[in-house]
Amino acid sequence: MLKTAISLLALSFAALAHGAEPVIDNARISVWDTTVALPPAQHDFVAVSLTHKGTARFGHVGDRPAKNGARTIVIFLKDHPVAPIANTSGYPPAFPRPHVTKLLENDKVVVWDYVWRAGQPTPMHFHDKDAMVVYEANGALQSTTPDGKSLINEYSFGDIRFNRRDRTHTELLVRGHAHAVITELK
Repeated sequence: MLKTAISLLALSFAALAHGAEPVIDNARISVWDTTVALPPAQHDFVAVSLTHKGTARFGHVGDRPAKNGARTIVIFLKDHPVAPIANTSGYPPAFPRPHVTKLLENDKVVVWDYVWRAGQPTPMHFHDKDAMVVYEANGALQSTTPDGKSLINEYSFGDIRFNRRDRTHTELLVRGHAHAVITELK
């Protein structure tokens, strides 16, 4: 545990010296939004390029997660796995779904590329895993729960959200475009 804390602290100082900053840090992940090279990783990671939409790569300890000049969202995976929860909702899991592309899968993550389509709501679905969402377009999505409650969320290119598991809803593009790379944490 102490080794992990020291490693993250060293990464934090090295990255800050290069202009990067953590945008999300919780028990499961540490997320960096950077345009500069980061030092070799102390944890496995998923790197989502905002220069090349709809792409992601998985990296291991010791790999370099980002390059100079390319805006990259780096999701460092901490040693804190949480098993998916049982789906008792009666609805299908969030993924796979129509029009989604699986970018990669391993024992730590499943990464999806998804584009919402105007006038086509997603099926009502259940999120059994925590998910990191990197938005790659500007738009608004209406989220509606099974009891009919709706909320409109505005997203911009480069927005980053950590969504906790145990949610059921459908989504509908109501304005603009919506495209995201979604990393489900195992």
